[in-house]
Amino acid sequence: CTKAPAKQSSHVFTTVFIVMWVGSLVVTINAQLLGATMSIFQSLCVLGYCVFPLTVSALIIAILRFTWLGTLWLDLIWLALGFLWATRVSSIFVGQFVKRERRMLALYPVFFFYLLLGWLILLF
Repeated sequence: CTKAPAKQSSHVFTTVFIVMWVGSLVVTINAQLLGATMSIFQSLCVLGYCVFPLTVSALIIAILRFTWLGTLWLDLIWLALGFLWATRVSSIFVGQFVKRERRMLALYPVFFFYLLLGWLILLF
């Protein structure tokens, strides 16, 4: 795993900020096009809160990098746990606003949104 240089911290922040907003908007607009009855701001807030498990995983990975436990395989395990937790919580939220026959179409972008965030955690 590599870590971004300190002089690129503003680029990393900007990348994560844009990915969060654009990803949340894509998930929300997709759900609304499938007939969901949720507002954009409601969805943006909940999807943002559902990133917490990935944040915990990133914190654990960052702390373990300074120990002998900082291996890629353990990083992937911690990230998988955070990813599954975040995806499950988000799917419960998004799933309650979409009809059952369209639920998988609404959850498909949620899966890729959190997968992208997990990849960014491993990247930076």
